[in-house]
Amino acid sequence: MLDQKKLDELNRLARKKKAAGLSEEEMKQLNELRQEYLSNFRKSFRGQLDSIIIVDPEEEGEES
Repeated sequence: MLDQKKLDELNRLARKKKAAGLSEEEMKQLNELRQEYLSNFRKSFRGQLDSIIIVDPEEEGEES
């Protein structure tokens, strides 16, 4: 997960982009932070999906 310092910087740059715009360097930094955030999010989400067990209620009572 993104550490709090990076997350705060990502949010600061996003707010600044809306309010006044960003320089090329700031835009590059924002894009890098977003990519890192999304990569971490996807990895975490995939882990959650992989741990889900689907149970079919119709098969639950049947014995083979």
